[in-house]
Amino acid sequence: MKLFECQNCAQPPYFENTRCESCGLSLGYLPARETVTALKPRGKEWFALVDPRGTYRYCANAAHNVCNWLISADSPEQLCATCRHNRVIPDLSQAENLGHWRLIEIAKHRLFYTLLRLHLSTKTKAEDADGLAFDFLADIAAPLSSTPPVMTGHANGVITINLAEADDAERERRRRQMREPYRTLLGHFRHEIAHYYWDRLVAVSAKLDEFRLIFGDERADYGQALQRYYASGPPADWQEQFITAYATAHPWEDFAETWAHYFHMVDTLETAASFGLVVAPKTSKGLTARIDFDAHRADMERLIEAWIPLTFAVNSMNRSMGLPDLYPFVLSPPVIAKLAFVHAGIHAQAGRQTNSNSGIRAMIAGLRRRSAISMQP
Repeated sequence: MKLFECQNCAQPPYFENTRCESCGLSLGYLPARETVTALKPRGKEWFALVDPRGTYRYCANAAHNVCNWLISADSPEQLCATCRHNRVIPDLSQAENLGHWRLIEIAKHRLFYTLLRLHLSTKTKAEDADGLAFDFLADIAAPLSSTPPVMTGHANGVITINLAEADDAERERRRRQMREPYRTLLGHFRHEIAHYYWDRLVAVSAKLDEFRLIFGDERADYGQALQRYYASGPPADWQEQFITAYATAHPWEDFAETWAHYFHMVDTLETAASFGLVVAPKTSKGLTARIDFDAHRADMERLIEAWIPLTFAVNSMNRSMGLPDLYPFVLSPPVIAKLAFVHAGIHAQAGRQTNSNSGIRAMIAGLRRRSAISMQP
């Protein structure tokens, strides 16, 4: 994500901020300008310092302190480009639900930031029957109902998120139970949105045969594949071909896990570029990187060549603090090829050319020649 700046005092705010901690002005995110803007009142509305001629108002969900996105004052919409996708929100009569919803919206808004930067279609169900919607649901206590627990997932354009995932302790319990190295709300959104876009960018495209060559045949019975995975786990050598253990369950899950990691990469690399980060260790020339490019438009080779040194650096920083690796995953050559497939599909729908297959193969060969450490965190 970009590094933003208050236009009134140059204080850098976070993406979610609604008030500048330095000068006190209100802040809001203006998606048309892809920036957080300082605001000054204009009657009952606001004018943005990045666009003084325009008049804006906050999304209606700002009343719940779950959104800081702006809408043109003359728009008939009450909800912003992100919140209008919500089909079911939590029951706010339950006090703890509001805090959980806020955390869910922080993750969802960061998802939409990347979707919009990559020019991916984000139509709502009202705009298109095949559009996107979100249900944020809570489990019902067992003594009160025999209703099964809410399953986080995707079906027919509807992404369901279990509110329990916004509880840090509960999410950590599930992470341990599932033996996952990483589990976050943002990760859930990035994974589930991949299923939505698989239906639109792969299933009905000329890329389906290529997908099957790289990821496997998605026509394999999905239910049986999941049962087999949960009963037996991944194969012992899964890291040679897959980004996560769960990716081994079925080609659809392999694609979704790979897509999520692509989003991790472009967002984190944009943040690194915003801070002008340079990775230049004194002990290894093979782990240098100058991150000074737009990750949403860069070639796949450039993303990978910057990502490997960056993740090694931040993992080393975390270990210095006694923390788990920030990015505890291995990018094997087959995984890089899968990331390149996702990259090509996203950029093709935006009308941009991407690396050729031969270019990707040359990049992988070059990485192999460097050092074993360059292929893993």
